[in-house]
Amino acid sequence: MSLKIYSWNLNGIRASAKAGFFNWLENSQADIVFMQEVRALPEQLNPEQIEPFGYKSIWHPAEKKGYSGVAIYTKLPFSNTDIQMGLGDPEFDKEGRFLGFFHNDIFYASAYFPNSQPEGKRLEYKLAFCRKLQSKLIELRKNNISIVLGGDINIAHKEIDLANPKQNQKNPGYLPEERQWYTDFLAEGYLDAFRLFEKNGGHYTWWSNRKGVREKNIGWRIDSHFVSEDLINNISKAGIHSDVYGSDHCPISLDLSFP
Repeated sequence: MSLKIYSWNLNGIRASAKAGFFNWLENSQADIVFMQEVRALPEQLNPEQIEPFGYKSIWHPAEKKGYSGVAIYTKLPFSNTDIQMGLGDPEFDKEGRFLGFFHNDIFYASAYFPNSQPEGKRLEYKLAFCRKLQSKLIELRKNNISIVLGGDINIAHKEIDLANPKQNQKNPGYLPEERQWYTDFLAEGYLDAFRLFEKNGGHYTWWSNRKGVREKNIGWRIDSHFVSEDLINNISKAGIHSDVYGSDHCPISLDLSFP
């Protein structure tokens, strides 16, 4: 069996829909699509967008309308008891940042990490979210559950993960504390799937909306698939699809194969 998984920060699913998101989805051949920053309640979408092209969907919107929110489209079977909505902490869950489901002893999750904001105004909140997510995954792994997490991590881990590292050393997403968390998280037994296949720079997942920035590829790689190390032999491919438009982010992909 093989699975094709995508993750994409849509910067608003309704806006992305107008830019061709559902056309992309129909042609993607995805088994799972993790979405972040959907900025919509399910009831604000039409039925064809809730269950498009044979997909079922799971939603965890933010309490604040038009803000944040995560969702998943999947063709894998699941029941309501398979769903984990949120991290169990209202401080984070009211912003709709974490959602997952279980299938065959694997937990598949979509996560939208907070932005630490200029001058690190939200850095402590972000790091607290990171630690809470980490704790949640530790609990699951103690029960022999494997992890596949896709999302907008909002952290460029190393210099090769952004076009202008020197100019951004004090900017959100590249602060030392954020980058250190990323390093420590991987050391706990997770793989940054894309880096298994591509060791060089120049591969980005987000670009400023300023004119010409994306065309010149002045970007950041802040979207990732994290996979627990026990699945390393199941990872067959990981990619960044920078030619796909519809958001200020592009989709990233992960291919898994199972005997």
